[in-house]
Parts: sequence; C-alpha cells; structure tokens
Amino acid sequence: MPPQLPYNVFYVQGKRRSSPFVTDAEKAQQKMPNWYYSKKALRKTPSYLDGISVEKEQRYRREGARFIINVGTKMGLRYDTMATGVVYFHRFYMFHSFKTFPRFITACCCLFLAGKVEETPKKCKDIIKTARSFLTDKQYLSFGEDPKEEVMTMERILLQTIKFDLQVSHPYGFLLKYAKCLKGDKSKLQKMVQMAWTFINDSLCTTLCLQWEPEVVAIALIYLAGKLSKFEVSDWVGRTSRHQRWWEVYVEDITVELLEDICHQVLDLYSTPIPNTPQDSPPDSPVLPVKSGKRSLPVSGPRTPHPLSHVGVS
Repeated sequence: MPPQLPYNVFYVQGKRRSSPFVTDAEKAQQKMPNWYYSKKALRKTPSYLDGISVEKEQRYRREGARFIINVGTKMGLRYDTMATGVVYFHRFYMFHSFKTFPRFITACCCLFLAGKVEETPKKCKDIIKTARSFLTDKQYLSFGEDPKEEVMTMERILLQTIKFDLQVSHPYGFLLKYAKCLKGDKSKLQKMVQMAWTFINDSLCTTLCLQWEPEVVAIALIYLAGKLSKFEVSDWVGRTSRHQRWWEVYVEDITVELLEDICHQVLDLYSTPIPNTPQDSPPDSPVLPVKSGKRSLPVSGPRTPHPLSHVGVS
C-alpha cells in the first residue's frame, strides 16, 4: 500500500499546513479512511510496482473515467452518480493493480455501486449491455463467460477495498455555492460557471480527487475559468479586511501557486496526444488555443445539466 497523507494536511510550497475540513480527532472518532495522497505516492501505486509505467497507468485511469461517464450518460444517470463512480475507480487502483483487475470490469462495478449509493440504481445487466456498445470484442473478453457474475463478484472486492466508505463529496456543489457569493458582470459570471463546470467534469480524468478536497478543486477551477472567461471578481459576500482573496472566506492557506498547480493538471489533459482508441479520446467540447500555444481549453458549456439559477444567473 502506498504511503498516505493525512486527510487534514496541506503541502503548500513544501510547507506542511493544516486543512480546515477535518481534524485528527474528528477523523479518529469517525474512523474515516485517508483518501488523499502525495504526488510521490501517486507515482508508486500497485500498478507501478507491478511493472506498469506511470504514463500507461494515467492512460488507464483516463480510459476508465471516460468509460464510466460514457456509459452513465447513455443510461441517463446524473452527473453526481457518474462522478462518484469515477472516484471509486481512482481509489480502488490505489490498492490494486490494473494487471490484476481489468479496468472496464472495475469501471462497470464502480458505476453499479455508485448508482445504488446515489439512489439512481441501474440493473447490472443493463450496465453491462450499455458498456458493451463502447467496447471492442477484445476488450469485452475480459468480462468472461458470465459478465454479470464478474461484476457482482467485483462489487464485494470494491466494497472491501474502499472500506465501505461510500459517501463522496464533489466539487460541483461547492462551485455553485461559491459562485453565488461572487459579485461581478452577470453574463461573464454565467460563462465562468459553465466553463468551471466543464473543467470539473474533465478533472475526473485526473487524480485530483486523490490529491485535494473537493472544496480546493472547486476553488482552483473557478480561478482557472475566471482567468479564461475574463470574469473579474469585484466583491464577494462575507468579505472582511483580513480576506485578500475571495476563497479565503471558505478555505485558508491556499496560495495562487497551489491553485495553478491544480489548473495545470487539468490543462495537461488537453495536450495529451490523441490515441486511436475511442476510450482515450479527448474531451468532446470545442477547443480554443491558449496564448502560450502549449495547451487548448474547452470553450463550451458543461456537458451535463446544472441549475444556473442556483447562482443567481439567468
């Protein structure tokens, strides 16, 4: 098992800082698993120790995440159900190798479990049937002679691996919460929220959910979307003299350097070479070159519905 960072520790510019979300005492009392890892730990996973390169593992994770989203979208599942399934997927492979557990079976299992947890259940056979449409004959061979039994057996392994810690919080809700408190041009605010939502969708293909709390990811991607949409925060609800930046109202000790590191991990998705396999295709939104010419960014709205009315934007 790779070494884990305590849930309530930030590493900012090499300094150890406390997160405001969960204290050691609270964590011990709740017996919550640690789901946040250092970048070093993320490079020494069971798959890496099993001979899979870091680059190949990253590709497998992208494929698994996009597969879950593709299957879930085709089945009409909510965005939070798909996101929960992706988080389960990423957590699972911090304890197991891709060589031991084929990624597409695991992905189906994660979506199956997420559907039950998020109260949007789908029958296992229906998930497998939908998944089949996204797989080649060779890829589908990993499901064996009885695909349903494979997924059901896998569910027990998944539950034990994630220690029955089923509730997952996502950046989407924090995006809407924070956006409601920002003041500025309303049309640009709407564009910013849509762009940030898209970035959150795409961040599921990275390991950010294994590095930072959803609050931090939401802040970083609002920061990125604000830069690209040219939305300027003129003021914010709850501002005091000790708050130099809007996010300090919610989370302290987050530097711009940290936010930019998170942003670059998402930006790197758009510069990833396009392989031949559809499971590893780039995001399906239009792209616009960044001034640096090194990366491309989506300029479309989110690929899943979200209530913009919640942020006071019509």
